[in-house]
Amino acid sequence: MLNDMIVKEYIGRSIGGKEMASITFKNNPVTLVGNEVKVGDKAPDFAVLANDMSTVTLESSKGKVRLFSVIPSIDTGVCDAQTRRFNEEAAKLDNVQIITVSVDLPFAQRRWCAASGIDKVMTVSDHKDLSFGKAYGVAIEEMRLLARAIFVVDSTDTVTYVEYVQEASNHPDYEKAIEAAKQAK
Repeated sequence: MLNDMIVKEYIGRSIGGKEMASITFKNNPVTLVGNEVKVGDKAPDFAVLANDMSTVTLESSKGKVRLFSVIPSIDTGVCDAQTRRFNEEAAKLDNVQIITVSVDLPFAQRRWCAASGIDKVMTVSDHKDLSFGKAYGVAIEEMRLLARAIFVVDSTDTVTYVEYVQEASNHPDYEKAIEAAKQAK
């Protein structure tokens, strides 16, 4: 009951006068840093690291539909399952690039992908600057992790789908995200 009251206090709160998504991590409210992204927004740019340490930006995948699968850490059960699920779906989606974003180090992501047979989803690290996390409003201030979220960005860099998963240890709505990626042009 008390936890529900605390969560309700966080709903609709703002940082710097801007409304932010409200999430919990293991049922405890957390503070999201950055700008909340909404459907219809121009997708914010970012700079993250690929597993080979090269820089990846929004421009890197221009002209494609992008599904950004944002996770706290690749080495947890839900994050593992989420990345595997999108890896399976990637083969069925034409002109859609699926990018998993976390703050795990590129070396750890590369090791995990190799051990898990992940070859259709690109994993990128936001560890260095939290560039993606701040640009998309998913950086968790208390933990320096990213909140679980899904963003679909069309080939013109317009956001067409957003899901900030309210409880970070829960799964996103895979079906809605996949359908949004299929519908985006």
